[in-house]
Amino acid sequence: MAQFEGIITPMVTPFNRDEGQTINYDACAQLVERLIEGGVSGIFPLGTNGEFHVCAAQEKIELTKFVVERVAGRVPVFSGTGSCSTREAIELSQAAEAAGVTALSVICPYFVKPTAKDLLGYFRDVAASVSCPVILYNIPGNTGTNIPREVLAELAEIDNVRGIKDSSGDLENLKGYLEAAEGKGVDVLVGSDSKILAGLELGATGAIAGTSNLITEQVVGLYDAFKAGDRERAAELQADIEPLRDVIHLGAQPSMVKRALELAGVPVGPCRLPILDATPEQDERVRAMLDHYGIAHE
Repeated sequence: MAQFEGIITPMVTPFNRDEGQTINYDACAQLVERLIEGGVSGIFPLGTNGEFHVCAAQEKIELTKFVVERVAGRVPVFSGTGSCSTREAIELSQAAEAAGVTALSVICPYFVKPTAKDLLGYFRDVAASVSCPVILYNIPGNTGTNIPREVLAELAEIDNVRGIKDSSGDLENLKGYLEAAEGKGVDVLVGSDSKILAGLELGATGAIAGTSNLITEQVVGLYDAFKAGDRERAAELQADIEPLRDVIHLGAQPSMVKRALELAGVPVGPCRLPILDATPEQDERVRAMLDHYGIAHE
């Protein structure tokens, strides 16, 4: 039986429009409530959509604590604790575990190009430093490294390595992870929103889907339709993610999702610099997309 399944939202981190672009905890609470009402199976702060890469270590710890307290056990909470440095990843992982998260999402080191041996050591050390479940995070387009299936097969022998999120967008890669994880109690989660249905059909247990920040009911509905055996409805909802994905590609992730949420009345603010605010032309496209989904906006 899958431990991690359904639609998990890698929630955006709301920032104030102040000089320090500080975290907006009121907006954070509002977003958490919106996602839970939308039926998500988990909330995941400090992923790629959560701009973990521009948050200081103490901010990450405080945000994780806040989300755990706000969610109050209603759904699982995952927290991104990976780093370029094993030491920092361990420190963040231990702090997140102490805050009460359900599981950790650990991205492979980025900017550097670790070997398979390096990756094994990194993930083993992080997993050994905590007792809660660890989900590996594969996003080669951003990190420059694809976690080899052989590495997953070895790591799957570790008791608390319990999942992998694959954002490669490559279904053959996903299939390799499913084969490596089979029978080992390791769940494979889709990280590419355009491939949710295809991944579920291959055997993935769920998806960590950035689009569910905004169109929560559609993405949750896709999963629910698949589970109910209504492939036609699931395919319709998969196709209906595309208007949002078209807009997402207009700017650096997650700038367009944040702008859409802001225009829809959830004051998540801007991305942290150097990512700039949306232009009037981008706003026009965002509003047209919101109209498509019937989402009221400014």
